[in-house]
Amino acid sequence: MRRTTLAAVCLAAAAAVGLTACGTETGGSKKAEGKVTEKKETGPFPGMSGPDIVDKAVKATTGATSLRVKGSVPDESGTVELDMAFDTKGQCAGTMGMGGEGSLDLITTARTVYMKYDEKFLRAQGKGEPAADTQAAVDMLAGRWVKTSATGADAKDLASFCDLDVLLADFKDVNSDARRGKTATVDGTPALTLTENDGTDRYTLYVAAEGKPYLLKVVKETAKTPETLTFGDYDKPVDVTPPTGDIMDIDKLAG
Repeated sequence: MRRTTLAAVCLAAAAAVGLTACGTETGGSKKAEGKVTEKKETGPFPGMSGPDIVDKAVKATTGATSLRVKGSVPDESGTVELDMAFDTKGQCAGTMGMGGEGSLDLITTARTVYMKYDEKFLRAQGKGEPAADTQAAVDMLAGRWVKTSATGADAKDLASFCDLDVLLADFKDVNSDARRGKTATVDGTPALTLTENDGTDRYTLYVAAEGKPYLLKVVKETAKTPETLTFGDYDKPVDVTPPTGDIMDIDKLAG
């Protein structure tokens, strides 16, 4: 089964808020045997084929000690929106949510998971529940940091999501038949685009053309909702400074 780079990230992105994973792409196109032979090019990555450049980008990206992922990924229940930084120590920090249904701030350290929900998120999660129960959750939690042990049973999925090594594990299984495209810039960084099709879906990858060949952006064009993710802040420390003030300890409430 063929797995695209975007699908691999999509699986991890959806998992953080307990949503159905986006799944792998299994369109009608078949992976070409071996690597595509292309005419040697000038400019970024001279003489390298599209698949060779993707391999180089995957190696650089999976070798990073930290990175930031930002964008939106459609899911069966809506659109997962995220702006999260991760590192290989299992730490992460940022914001996630569903399109139009509020957001969740998340900070995960080696020992503790901190979360803060806005009112819209809590009300969306409370759909179908008694109104009084939903209001009680809003009164208690909206705009307030809560914390729980990172090693607790309820935090295991979040702890796994925040581990950069886990997040990027599926990148190493990508088989690409990408073709070289035009040069571009992503947030001011020169990049080379590469394109490939999977059935009716078209993917465009942006690879840094200066410095390490990190993956900078992935765009999926589809008949339904397009998907875009950008990558940055490679190897920069993730700010997981614990919040201060009124913080509810969920573990103590649970006894």
